[in-house]
Parts: sequence; C-alpha cells; structure tokens
Amino acid sequence: MQETPLCLSVAHLLPYSMSDSNTTDFTNPSTFILLGIPGLEAAHVWISIPFCTMYTIALLGNFTILFIVKREPSLHEPMYYFLCMLAGSDLVLSTSILPKTLSIFWFNSREIDFSACLTQLYFIHCFSVMESGIFVAMALDRYVAICHPLRHSTILTNPVVAKIGLAVVLRGIMLVLPYPILARRWPYCRTNIIPHSYCEHMAMVKLACGDIRISSYYSLSVAISVTSLDVFFIAVSYIHILRAMSSLPTKDARLKTFGTCSSHLCAILVSYIPALFSFLTHRFGHNVAVHFHILMANVYVLVPPMLHPIIYGVRSKQIRDRLLRLFSLKQT
Repeated sequence: MQETPLCLSVAHLLPYSMSDSNTTDFTNPSTFILLGIPGLEAAHVWISIPFCTMYTIALLGNFTILFIVKREPSLHEPMYYFLCMLAGSDLVLSTSILPKTLSIFWFNSREIDFSACLTQLYFIHCFSVMESGIFVAMALDRYVAICHPLRHSTILTNPVVAKIGLAVVLRGIMLVLPYPILARRWPYCRTNIIPHSYCEHMAMVKLACGDIRISSYYSLSVAISVTSLDVFFIAVSYIHILRAMSSLPTKDARLKTFGTCSSHLCAILVSYIPALFSFLTHRFGHNVAVHFHILMANVYVLVPPMLHPIIYGVRSKQIRDRLLRLFSLKQT
C-alpha cells in the first residue's frame, strides 16, 4: 500500500527495517521502474482519460486565475496574492506527477532516472507542505479582514504579505529538503521497481536496505507537526471569526460576512477530505486492494488543483465578474 503525499497521511511513516543479508543491493541505481497502477494495467488507457481531463481543467483554471489577478489592479490585495500562490502550487504539484503518469499509461514509458525520481519526490512533498501553509495565510487574511476591517490594509501591507509568502515557501523547502538527501544515501535492495505511478517518499523507503529509522522518524515528525500546527492556526482564526460574526446585528450581515470565507473553507475541505479518507483507508482498510490506494493517491493530487479555481471562480464575485468581462470582450 502506498502513501498519499499530503501531510495528513502518516499511516506508513512508522519506522521499520528492510535489511536482508540475502538480498541484492542496488546501492546506486541509475533508474527506477514505475508500474503505474498495479492490477489495472489493462485499464491504463481508460484511466488516463479522466486523469488527462482533470489535469487540463487544472491547467486552464489556475492559469486563468493567475492571468485575471495580474491584469486587474483591483485584485491586487492580500487574498488574491495568496490565491495566486495556491494556483502556482497547484500547477507545480499536478505537473510534477501527471506528465510522467500519462506517459506510463499511454506509451508504457516506465523508467525514470534516479535523480529525476528524487526531484519528483521532493516537489510533491515540498509543494504539499507549501499548500498547507498557504491555507494558513488565507485564514490569517480572513481573520484580519473580518475582525479588524479598518486596519486590514495597514496590517497586511504588501511587504508583510511578501514576508508571509516567503516564510511559507521557505518552510516547505527546508522541511522537505532532507527527504531526497537521505533517500540518495540509502542502499537499495531486492528491486528497483516502484509499484506506484510516481516516486513517492514511502514507496522508495520500502525499497531501501539498512537502518532507515532517521528518515522514518523525521518524515513522521514533519507530517504530524505541519498538519497539527496548520489545522490549529486555521481553527483559531475561524474561532475568532465566528465570535466577530456573532456580534453582528442582523442575520443578513452574518451571512454576508460568512460568505467571504466560504471559498477558503471549500478549498480546505477539498484538500483535506481526500487526505483524511486516504489516511483512514491506510490505517483501517487492510483488506483494500493496492490499486485503490494508488488511485486515491493520484486523485488527491489531481482533484484539488482542478476544483480550487472552480471554487474561487464561482464563489468569488470579483473573479467571476472579471472572467465574464474577459469572455464578453473576446466575443465582441
């Protein structure tokens, strides 16, 4: 069973040893072999159709978000800066996986260079951590906008937003950097075949020989700390937001205020619900087929990047109006 890349999926991060004196060491393998979705090889071409469709929607949607925000000076605000960060993260995360996955499905191109595999591993986990941090930054923006509306522009100035964004990026870079460094140092035993559609950290750990406790403990600590801290800060922000909303005089005012948070909440749910489901199936679904876990790992990477721009396009009046105006100009 394989682990999904999100921080919540920690079921397979527990330490274990795979050393075996009778196995053959691939101390420096030049390539790994990705199997795609084991057990569903005959359906790879059919599976590629929804995967390719979701990837195309994700590309078009997120590039549209970036284009609209760049073109419209009225959208040069903290919320939309963070939305652009989310769009960029979604683009990198999905593009790190889908082109290679589709090449496996369409052309049976299963080999991947060892360095390319480590690079893919790094980008998957790095941008997963970044995306979690972006949700925290968005929650902070909503907190300031609702609880301190008159001071929003003076608190979240452009330099402050830039520093928050830099902190989110650096956290992802630094926390995940040991993953490929440690993976490069491992000797590999038994085989260089990865029963997955992409190079995922714990999938590579299972091929390693010797003592891998440091890597296992570190990846476990990163997963728990990032997830718990980010969820805590988001929860605290929304507790203060709900308190501020409860003091508003009318129901309409409360609903209107809550509406400004709905896109952010939907984006969080779209990202965390598949991760929670995957965690529960890894933890308790011991009889679930391996191909189901791998399908879930792919769906997690594809569905949020596809739905995030749709959510913000539908729920955000500013983006929706700019998008409609853009289409009306093209028609004229």
